[in-house]
Parts: sequence; C-alpha cells; structure tokens
Amino acid sequence: MAAEPVWSVDPRTGKPREQVAVEATAEDVDRSVRAAHEVRESLADRTVRAAFLRTAADLLDGAHEQIVATADAETALGPVRLTGELARTTAQLRAFAEVVEAGSFLDIRIDLPDPGATPPRPDMRRWKIPLGVVAVYAASNFPLAFSVPGGDTASALAAGCPVVIKAHPDHPATSELCAGLLRGAAAKAGLPEDVVVLVHGFDAGVKLVRHPLVAAAGFTGSVRGGRALFDAAAARPAPIPFHGELGSLNPVVLTPAAVEERAEEIGAGLAGSMTLGAGQFCTKPGFVLAPSGEAGDRFLDALAAGVAATGPAVLLDHRMREAFVAGVAARAALAGVRAPVAPGAGDAHTVGAGVLVVDAARLTGSEGGSGDHHLLLEECFGPVTVVARYDSRAQVTEVLAGLPGNLTATLHIADAADDEDAAPFLAALTPLAGRVLVNGWPTGVAVAAAQHHGGPYPATTSTSTSVGATAIERWLRPVTYQSTPARLLPPELRDGNPLGLPRR
Repeated sequence: MAAEPVWSVDPRTGKPREQVAVEATAEDVDRSVRAAHEVRESLADRTVRAAFLRTAADLLDGAHEQIVATADAETALGPVRLTGELARTTAQLRAFAEVVEAGSFLDIRIDLPDPGATPPRPDMRRWKIPLGVVAVYAASNFPLAFSVPGGDTASALAAGCPVVIKAHPDHPATSELCAGLLRGAAAKAGLPEDVVVLVHGFDAGVKLVRHPLVAAAGFTGSVRGGRALFDAAAARPAPIPFHGELGSLNPVVLTPAAVEERAEEIGAGLAGSMTLGAGQFCTKPGFVLAPSGEAGDRFLDALAAGVAATGPAVLLDHRMREAFVAGVAARAALAGVRAPVAPGAGDAHTVGAGVLVVDAARLTGSEGGSGDHHLLLEECFGPVTVVARYDSRAQVTEVLAGLPGNLTATLHIADAADDEDAAPFLAALTPLAGRVLVNGWPTGVAVAAAQHHGGPYPATTSTSTSVGATAIERWLRPVTYQSTPARLLPPELRDGNPLGLPRR
C-alpha cells in the first residue's frame, strides 16, 4: 500500500497548499527510532550538547522570515504572534544550554561511608542519567514553542536524549523546516543528525509510543488523543513515562472587593486574555466566578465590550472551527445561560468570540441545573469564556470543588489588605492548578527556573512541568553507585569533583 501524502493546508481557505511529506509506515517508524537509539551515546558530552542547543537557536533565528511565513500560512496565527513565539523558542534552547553547562540538573549527592551509623552506611554516590529515546508529540496551537523545536525537544536533548518527533498535521511544512534546521545544527556541532528525527501520520504516533526502544514521551494536545496515547504507554510490556498536557479550563475568581475597586480594568484584561491567539492558548481563562450586584454588572459590561470589539478569527483548522461552533451552541442552549456577546460561526472560515453567563447556582444543583451543565465546566477550545455569577463565598467554594485539574488558576483581589475573601479563595484554588496567579492573567507563561506548567489531571498526566529549567527532569532517572572503586566511577562522581559540578 502506497504511503499517504501529507498536505499543508491554508486554514484561511481550507485549501491544500502543497504536499510536504508522506505518512510514516510501521517500518519507517521502526527505522526512525532505531536510528535515534543508535546515536544516543553521541549526546554524552555536555559541552557538545550545549553547543548544539545554541547552534540550533542561531539557525532558527537566522531563518526567521521563512519560518514565520511558513507557520503563518499553515496556522493563520499572524506574523506578530509567530515572531514572538520564535523568540521564545530560541530563548528556551539557549536557556537549556545554560542548564546543561551548570550541571545542577544531575542532582549529584554523595554520602561517604560511616561504619558507626545505624545501620552502617556504605559509600553511596547518586546522580541522574538520560532515559533514552524520547517521543515528542507536537502541539497544534504552538507550531514552534511546543512543537518540533519546542520545550519537550529542547529539554530532552538537554538531558542527553535523542528525540523522534511526531509532527502535527496542522503545520507539516513548518515541522519539516524546523526539523531540517535542528538536524543541521547537530551536524555543525559534530553530532549525528539522527539525534533529531521527524515522522508524520496518526498511525505513526501510535506506533511510536509502543516502540520498545522509546523510553519516554511528551505530548501536548487534546484530552481524547493524549489519554489514548497515555493508555498505550501504560499498556506496554514495559510501561514508560508519558508526560501529557491534555486540557485546562483555567478558572478565575474575582472577589467582590476587587470588582468594586476596578471592574472595568478586570473586564478589559479578561477580554484580551481569553481572545489572545483566537482563544487557542492552553492557558486561556475559560471559566470565571464573578460576584452578583452592580460592580459585577460593570465588570461584565467591560468584558462584553472588549470581546465584541474583537474581529472574526481563523482557528487552526476547519475541524477545530466546527468543534468550537458546535461546542458553544450546546453551551448556549442550556437552561439559564445567556450570551451578552454570542460566540459562534463567522463566515465559512472564521468564528466570532463570545461570552456566556450563568448563575453559579446552576452549577451547584441548587437552581435547576441539568446534568448537561457540566459542559460549562469543560474546556471549549477557542475564543469563549463562561462567567458564573455567585452570591456567596460558599457558592464559590462549592463550584470550585467540582472542577477538574488545571494548568492555572487566577485570583483577583483588592489592593487593600483587608480583602477578607482573598485568603479563603486562594486556598480553594491552590489544589486545582500547578500555577496560581494573583491579579494577573494566565496567558503569559514565562520561561524561568521557578515556572511550573502542569497541574492535576486532566491538565497533565504527571506532576512535572513542560516549561522552565526543571522540565529536563522528565527525561532523567537517578542511579546510585554503592561501594564502587574510584576508577570505575564517572568523573562527575569522583572525589575531588574534577568537573567542578554542584554536589551535595
């Protein structure tokens, strides 16, 4: 059977642009994984790894115009957004080069022997080593920062793991372009090109996670797709770690004092955050608990005005557009739901942003809420947010208790120190997310050592982060050498610390 072609499609028209590849067969996947596995030892030298990551960043920056033009043609995200995303992508690569050079990620711990301890302690030396080949599943909504040259790839390579990347079908030409630049960077750094391998196709993605030489996987995408791959990873004869980012509602709670103080500012800020990138950010604030009353009305008016001023948006593909239109229609049809700005279809290729409003009592079962009202507590991918109007602190905590896990949770409080709702609401939000913000918006995710981009299921399938320096920890495992002669120890663990690494 001939391999299926892979087409680049223009989301603004729905028309194919060009054929850029063919879908990988089972044999292609096997060859790709084995090729990456064969060259894994080439990444052992940390100096070479760091040089490779910096070279990759330089080559990507050098191809800025071509990358941005190609990605825009396939995603309709726009040159401004994509320019910023490319800068973020290359910054990640350079940041991980610094992590590699610093060496603290090795987490070296040495316990010298102590025969007098109870029980007696032998000589023990612990560090972390790379897992092996990592499967990376590219995201639809970030064709650069969470795709071929993105955080999963950068952190896996930094850990010393070769990668086999499953391209996302929404941006195959961008994927091919970036993969070629990464492979070229490997060659310039003196590494085999097969430390980075790219494959295409749905079946290839399934076969990849099941391949016996794949040691771990990183995924960013839908709950349905991610859960299927997670289950496949767990069902292997030798299960592997699967670090999946699946979906997030990213709740926001507004205290009455905050809304009284700056209703219009909060409304405008929310409008900008929830429509950013056509509402296709994984950190889009999709659910808001706002107080009833006059100040809450002012907030809602400002939010509606900001959203209404947003023009029609092109989503990443027509399948996502259809899912958005159907999703908002189902939510708007629920009893008690009203739409100050109705979300839905624009023309044949666009959608309009919107706001849905419901009384919080509908979500607690105390005011005739139906079983279908759970839809309001599920992510709807695209430019829409749900505002639930509450009457009491108890209502807020009851609604929050019914939410799934999230990447982020946001609290807006009054600047005054006497906002009595601040502490209890923060306590109620903390169990729900990996990043909790106060008086900000979650759609900016800084690449920093203290960052955590993850959260309770279904936000992610593990407790790890996919952004920031500690993302490297996903692709490492600890090993302890006990009573091992010095001549057999790796230099990192020898007495005298010959490599000058951070050690405990």
